Amino acid sequence: MRSTRASYQITSKKASQEPSFEGRLLLVTVLFSLLAVIILGRLFQLQVVEGKTYKILASDQHEVQAQLVPRRGTLYVQDRFDQTLHPVAKDRDAWQVFMLKREMKEDQATSSAVALGPVLDIPPEELLAKFLSPTTTYAVLAREVDANKSDEIKALKIPGIGVTKVLARFYPEQGLGGQVFGFVGQDDAGKRQGKYGIEGEMDAQLSGTYGSLSIEKDARGRRLSIGTTDLSYAVDGSDIVLTLDRTIQYEACQHAADAVARYQADSASITVMDPKTGEIWAMCSAPDYDPANYRMIDDIGVLNNPATFVQFEPGSTFKAFTLAAGIDAEKINPNTTYVDTGEEKIDDFTIRNSDKLAHGTQTMSQVLEESLNTGTIFVQRLLGKDLFKDYMEKFGFGKRTGIEVAAEASGDLRPLEKKGQIYAATASFGQGISVTPIQMLSAFGALANNGLLMQPHLVKEIIHPDGTVIKTPIQELRQVISSRSSRLIGGMLVGVVEKGHGKHAGVPGYYVAGKTGTAQIPDTKNGGYLTDGTIGNFAGYAPVENPRFVMYVKIVKPRTVQYAESSAAPVFGEMASFLLSYLQVPPERPYTKKPELPPLPVVTSTTATKEADPTASSTENGTH
Repeated sequence: MRSTRASYQITSKKASQEPSFEGRLLLVTVLFSLLAVIILGRLFQLQVVEGKTYKILASDQHEVQAQLVPRRGTLYVQDRFDQTLHPVAKDRDAWQVFMLKREMKEDQATSSAVALGPVLDIPPEELLAKFLSPTTTYAVLAREVDANKSDEIKALKIPGIGVTKVLARFYPEQGLGGQVFGFVGQDDAGKRQGKYGIEGEMDAQLSGTYGSLSIEKDARGRRLSIGTTDLSYAVDGSDIVLTLDRTIQYEACQHAADAVARYQADSASITVMDPKTGEIWAMCSAPDYDPANYRMIDDIGVLNNPATFVQFEPGSTFKAFTLAAGIDAEKINPNTTYVDTGEEKIDDFTIRNSDKLAHGTQTMSQVLEESLNTGTIFVQRLLGKDLFKDYMEKFGFGKRTGIEVAAEASGDLRPLEKKGQIYAATASFGQGISVTPIQMLSAFGALANNGLLMQPHLVKEIIHPDGTVIKTPIQELRQVISSRSSRLIGGMLVGVVEKGHGKHAGVPGYYVAGKTGTAQIPDTKNGGYLTDGTIGNFAGYAPVENPRFVMYVKIVKPRTVQYAESSAAPVFGEMASFLLSYLQVPPERPYTKKPELPPLPVVTSTTATKEADPTASSTENGTH
């Protein structure tokens, strides 16, 4: 009996230590609940927190690009009257053809090159060299092909040849000014980057921000299921509306190209600005290039915009600023006289008028009309070297204007800092110093705008992706000369067009103010000036009482004529006639017949020829 009781007691003790059924059920419930929470949490992370990331990972390459590569902003120009925006540079879908060496079959390399070559317009032997190169594992065969060629390549089903969508820059308005727009290339990291022109200068606004996708992987390169994934989306670039008027820009480009052909010139450029606002309505040069095919250019120099990048000695167009400074400083007035002896001896140099003649007693108005070098030297002496330099700097010479075009030159007034009177003397008629076309346009704009210099600009407004619009403010830089001085110099410049060398720049029914300049070209190799070429240029504005535009025309090395009065002046006159009509400016006076240009000589070679001109001839110092 004692042993039985002991056994019973032991059994009862073990039973009491085992969990009850209810306890086991509670434990299982807790475990499953925790597991459910973990699973639901992971599903929430995958579907909600990282849902967009997995969608990208599961999508094709184009959708990945759409999330990570920003769409570049569009460049627009506007028509004055219908106010509609016209894209001149925009993104579109294109297809990139590439080669993956590891997927190619070596015994099919020749047949693949023969089949693919005609589609891509690439010689088969060039493709075969890439296919068989021992050091090439991946290569882009064509960067931008259209949809039809993409489909044709896919249909060939060549092992190792793939096609993927990319963003390509499209320039729908061909011939409307590649040098002012620039183009889109790539930086060292392979990202798209604007270069030259507006595309280069405004790249930060146009390019947007690239996105990124970071995935944590194991040692074998496999994505860790519990790893982290970081995704940042691309931000598209901003659109930019330019101040260029589509119609005026087209006409400027046509006239520049026509001038090169008509005068067998090296180049020509035309810039047009609203003198009251500084808005550039046209900026075009010839020869130009197609920014969609920039890789095909032969001379890299054509990429630079001549209106902003090329600095040169302006010649007699600069005389307008010398006399404007003299009037404003109250050293002269239009009727002030001096005695022209035909030459000036300064610092062992002899400076002559371009016609080598002595004109006797002359007024300041006649100095501009006859373009007398001795007359501008007379005015510069009255001003003194320091005051003369100060006025030229106020007009904006010697420093960049800051216009939104890459790249821009600053010009050069440093010769005015040298000792000796010769440097200021020659600068008074545009020799020895250098300027850019945009500086000349801007400075003549000040003469037209009551002496007030405006900030020239090409960007009218920036439209951000969120819809906000930032308008470029109209900026007054400084009062260079007084309003009275502006009116006086304007009247004198009308005399140049009415009675002087600028007759062919006139427009019947209007008072046009302007100045010619036939500038000599420095010989950078041998010193002095070239004997086989000049630069014809003309700057002016109209109507003189209420200028609606200011324009600068530059023609480099015209070969069928010698002087600007027969090259740049007529081109100015033709463009001015169009502008006054396009802007609907009513005539100021009765119609008077414009003098006719003499017929151009027939030139059968590229050798420079000079027309006989009884009123002018080039000299070692003279400009006309």
